[in-house]
Amino acid sequence: MEIEAETDRLTGSNKGISPIPINLRVYSPNVLNLTLIDLPGMTKVAVGDQPPDIEHQIRDMLMKFITKESCLILAVTPANTDLANSDALKIAKEVDPQGLRTIGVITKLDLMDEGTDARDILENKLLPLRRGYIGVVNRSQKDIDGKKDIRAALAAERKFFLSHPAYRHIAERMGTPHLQKTLNQQLTNHIRDTLPGLRSKLQSQMLSLEKEVEEYKNFRPDDPTRKTKALLQMVQQFGVDFEKCIEGSGDQVDTSNLSGGAKINRIFHERFPFELVKMEFDEKELRKEISYAIKNIHGVRTGLFTPDMAFEAIVKKQIIKLKEPCLKCIDLVIQELINTVRQCTNKLDSYPRLREETERIVTTHIRERDSKTKDQVLLLIDIELSYINTNHEDFIGFANAQQRTAANATKKRVMPNQVIRRGWLTINISIMKGGSKDYWFVLTAESLSWYKDEEEKEKKYMLPLDNLKLRDVEKGFMSSKHVFAIFNTEQRNVYKDLRQIELACDTQEDVDSWKASFLRAGVYPEKDQHENEDAMNPGDTVSMDPQLERQVETIRNLVDSYISIVNKSIRDLMPKTIMHLMINNTKDFIHSELLAYLYSAGDQGSLMEESAEKAQRRDEMLRMYHALKEALVIIGDISTTTVSTPMPPPVDDTWIAKEPSPPASRPPTSTTAPPNRPPAVRGPTPGPPAPLNPSPAFGAPPVPSRPGPPSAYDASSAVPLIPSRPARVPPALPPGIPSRRPPAAPNRPTVIRPSEPSLLD
Repeated sequence: MEIEAETDRLTGSNKGISPIPINLRVYSPNVLNLTLIDLPGMTKVAVGDQPPDIEHQIRDMLMKFITKESCLILAVTPANTDLANSDALKIAKEVDPQGLRTIGVITKLDLMDEGTDARDILENKLLPLRRGYIGVVNRSQKDIDGKKDIRAALAAERKFFLSHPAYRHIAERMGTPHLQKTLNQQLTNHIRDTLPGLRSKLQSQMLSLEKEVEEYKNFRPDDPTRKTKALLQMVQQFGVDFEKCIEGSGDQVDTSNLSGGAKINRIFHERFPFELVKMEFDEKELRKEISYAIKNIHGVRTGLFTPDMAFEAIVKKQIIKLKEPCLKCIDLVIQELINTVRQCTNKLDSYPRLREETERIVTTHIRERDSKTKDQVLLLIDIELSYINTNHEDFIGFANAQQRTAANATKKRVMPNQVIRRGWLTINISIMKGGSKDYWFVLTAESLSWYKDEEEKEKKYMLPLDNLKLRDVEKGFMSSKHVFAIFNTEQRNVYKDLRQIELACDTQEDVDSWKASFLRAGVYPEKDQHENEDAMNPGDTVSMDPQLERQVETIRNLVDSYISIVNKSIRDLMPKTIMHLMINNTKDFIHSELLAYLYSAGDQGSLMEESAEKAQRRDEMLRMYHALKEALVIIGDISTTTVSTPMPPPVDDTWIAKEPSPPASRPPTSTTAPPNRPPAVRGPTPGPPAPLNPSPAFGAPPVPSRPGPPSAYDASSAVPLIPSRPARVPPALPPGIPSRRPPAAPNRPTVIRPSEPSLLD
């Protein structure tokens, strides 16, 4: 009644159809561990509320089930119709041309006319199938209405085959019990065939869970020392992870992102030198300051000699400018340290309060070391300011400075044409001129070239580095990339008709890295000349007399030499100072003092309070892990205790592709219903008894099968699927007996699948 009510609710009460299945579970020790999918019959003409294309809809519905390679197809055909006209056998042949998973089921053997029988069919002689045919005799509608017991129906079926002269010699291979045994054996065969692959899949899943459940294997929620042990392990692991991120590690290398240590290294050796060079090469402003210094020192007098005080004043002013890039370098390192701390605390997600306190304590310590590190760096600069050492071995001295010419003073570094950097960059060009494109760039000491790809075979362009400068470009409103530009200081086109080339990178770090590489090649930022041209009064340079010009040139050479010494010293001392006062100190703090701070921060119980999400995830992982172990044990038992039967040899089944053959040896009775008649006289097959050769691995009961053309047995599905259709079931049956319902039409496909997902999915 429930099936009828659900069917009417979904499809209406006038023979409508729906592909939505109705799931029904039958629990009994007397049924097979299979899933039956009862499909509608092959209707040709729409009746009631059925759509005009009912035939195509039903065919598509059937194909969704019987095309699965793991399904057995029960091609159910009434005995009182011509077997050659069976739609069930025809559609089964389409999806199973080799006949590997098709079993013929012949029903209504007791309704055949006197003098006719289906012996040739059941002996697999007339229209042979590889798996042969099985005959069954079901309860009639009168038996169903009279509530005939299923055991009595099975006994009557057995008596029919034993007493019928045409079937008594094959009675052991006929009837519902034999069909049950056959299906059970096929289930066993399928399990045996799929065991190796299933075992490998379960083992791989178990191995993937091994690392994740390692920390949970010995988890005991009732252990009073559990929280203390977990706290010690978490803090220790945090310290190890932090040190690995900073110092680097050969195990578990991240190949997708730079670690904290690698980013700090880029700050030390790319970003910081870039900031120093930007300040260092402010040439015209420097010359102007030297000129003013010399004039102010001489006052009203005309100086005959180059004043030392001018050199010292200019040098000190340049050294003071180092403070800004040094403090900026410290800020960048601090930000990376904090990011590294947050990254390392991700493993503390199980304990939100512990993670929050750990981040707060370590970040506070880093901020405290920030001020001390900055004080030390400023002290280094003050030390440089306190004494100008003109006796340094690398200092050129006054005599050498005078001998240098202006060309030598503005010397260009001589370096071989070596490759400085390779990588992908995007050239930003307007859509009208072709749009932005990605190229493989190669930067050398003399030129910038770009190619179609990294093979460097098809060169697109080569740009000499002479008179090139760098310029910052604001990021576009809709662009996600960071941009910088290259332009020519002589106002010439750089590439085609472009005065500047805009180059784009994915991150700001890549931009800074490329800028540092350009500095190594001698391409400096725009500030070198741009701002100074506006500030410089042309009269100041034109009115310079030759003697003053020589003095400016001399001091310029001296300043350049001494500042290079200071910069070299600062570039060397800055990473050492930051490492000692900040990074190494933070590592020592985490290893030696963090635990004490956590104990003093609050109650240990509140710190180690586990999040609900993590607790649920742990339970699920442990449940899955133990389920996989149990499944592997069960599979081991099955593989040693089950016996499979060989596949029957192929048969000549070309008859299905030919024209319909003449009727079978028995003439069909005049009372035979047409192939597509609505539900009528025959009831479904009675529920099968206990399997004769049950599979030891399956204990859950299945949905019992019923005849109706093609039926499919799917050994991989886990959930019984019974699509809705207008049908009737008996009003009630004795307890423990699975309910049956009459077929809606002949040639009704049915799919049977195992119902336990634990070993087959």
